[in-house]
Amino acid sequence: MATTEPTVVNGVDVSALEGAVEAISDDPEVGRFTFRAETAWQDALESVTTIDEFDQAGETVHTQEFTLQGDEPEQILGERTGPNAVEMLLGALGSCLSVGYAANAAHMGIELEELRFEMSGDVDLRGFLGISEDVRPGYESITCTAYVTADASEEELAELRERVEATSPLMDVIMNEVPLETRLVAE
Repeated sequence: MATTEPTVVNGVDVSALEGAVEAISDDPEVGRFTFRAETAWQDALESVTTIDEFDQAGETVHTQEFTLQGDEPEQILGERTGPNAVEMLLGALGSCLSVGYAANAAHMGIELEELRFEMSGDVDLRGFLGISEDVRPGYESITCTAYVTADASEEELAELRERVEATSPLMDVIMNEVPLETRLVAE
């Protein structure tokens, strides 16, 4: 019996990717995930977020524990022991786009030589501090530039970009209103 080597492009097992797409197409429940994070205040403006499990198709999957340190720059009364939340959002966007570009490029047969993203966002603290109701508390705008070196034509790269941006979970969350329910529990 002959075995076939998996097709790997950009470090992505294309056969496994196609298998995942087929499995989720056959049973949409397989594609349902619930992700969780728990953040605890430490001191001053410092916090630590822990991520260690998620649910897939109603089953809890325990994984390696990750911790993210959060703080503010000294200019905003922090000690800069970690990035602040709006910086982490930019990092999350870059991570999401990196996954999207690598997976979609692999599926399209495009070999990436280099891929990086530069993100920036403008925040006016008058909104966060409640000084002006006319100023948003969050980003006023975000700019993201993708730098791609690949064995592809400009047209193929434009198609890749279009696919990635149309399916990026973080772009969707940033660009569209997502219902958010909050609760307060006094302990």
